Amino acid sequence: MSDIANVFKVPELRKRILFTTLILIVYRLGAHIPTPGIDAAALSEVFNRAAGTLFGFFDLFSGGALRRASIFALGIMPYIDASIILQLLAVVVPAIERLQKEGAEGRKKITMYTRYGTVLIAMIQGMGIAIGLEGLTVNNQLVVANPGWGFRLMTTLTLTAGSILLMWLGEQISERGIGNGISLLIFAGIIVRVPEAIYGSYQLLSTGEMRAYVFVVLLVVMVVVVAGVVIMTLGQRPIPVQYAKRVVGRKVYGGQATHIPLRVNTAGVIPVIFAASIIVLPPTVARFVSHPWMQSVAQTLSPGTISYFLLYGGSIIFFTYFYTAIIFNPADVADNLKKYGGFIPGIRPGAKTAEFIEKVLDRITFIGAIYLALISIFPEVLIIWGNVPFFFGGTALLIVVGVALDTAQQIEAHLVMRHYEGFLKKGKLKGRTF
Repeated sequence: MSDIANVFKVPELRKRILFTTLILIVYRLGAHIPTPGIDAAALSEVFNRAAGTLFGFFDLFSGGALRRASIFALGIMPYIDASIILQLLAVVVPAIERLQKEGAEGRKKITMYTRYGTVLIAMIQGMGIAIGLEGLTVNNQLVVANPGWGFRLMTTLTLTAGSILLMWLGEQISERGIGNGISLLIFAGIIVRVPEAIYGSYQLLSTGEMRAYVFVVLLVVMVVVVAGVVIMTLGQRPIPVQYAKRVVGRKVYGGQATHIPLRVNTAGVIPVIFAASIIVLPPTVARFVSHPWMQSVAQTLSPGTISYFLLYGGSIIFFTYFYTAIIFNPADVADNLKKYGGFIPGIRPGAKTAEFIEKVLDRITFIGAIYLALISIFPEVLIIWGNVPFFFGGTALLIVVGVALDTAQQIEAHLVMRHYEGFLKKGKLKGRTF
């Protein structure tokens, strides 16, 4: 308890935590403000029937706001989409690649472009949702009572404004609070469902639909899985680096030894998001296109089939390699080492160093890709083939653990900076080496 009390002994850290908490409360309140003109009860029934489609996937990241058609129904996804698109464009557009290397000024321009992209994507998605809602019926009851261009424009403006407000709230957390604001908003949207899951589990136990020993086994499995996610999230492969000594005037620079920490899961949760978006696309399209071929594809890729698991796992592995190659360039690392007089012992500087780093990265990326595939597929295997009544989804688990560790590390850094022992007992949060 004394370690936790240390958090509130630092005035600046206390203010940051309180500010972050206040913003998250505002976010959750906004998630319950409905968009006018929509029958919330009918829309909730639509989502109950659309489990396993793109709607359910986006509803996860919006913290249930999409199911309620609130002003935050789009969530922070337009901002994430814009950020990913700019990262992908940096590979093929030299101007964006140069901006990434220009330091603070370049990052400022990229942030501006990301904001513009967020507004554009939010308007497109908002209009798409408005048009899609007009055609939905539940038991011959329209979800939208008064369809038309008035409803479409009002819904588009409302959802776009809500998404922009969330983007601004996330940026405020990053600047004046604790942790990555965008990630914390997603984290809050996922965590808020935990009480509901606990209550649902209690009901299953009280009615006898789930045996007590099954519940205990599930708890043990969840603890083991979470522990595995923590280990793999912190896991890294250090590459030793030595800097040569340089004499400038009367001073000697360099000569120290350090290392390049290559993370086992360099790509984070992005490959899972990409793969999940692809795997739920056919069932989503099949709900609107009544073509035999489309229905056949949706049935082939329905949850529980071998083809579903193969495509899902294969897509995660592919996107892990793809996204890692985008965000980490061994050639740039080798050039920077050579520029500042650094070298890997036993490896020649330049091209040989880049080849060595790429070879090591490929090996650990394979481990990270298999880990992401297993952690994403395992919960679905439990619920489909093991008849488990509930599960903590792989995507949600990766996000929750990753954000929690990142936030804890930032709190730890604030405490250590002010000579406190730290947020966690016996030392800092460190990466585990492999």
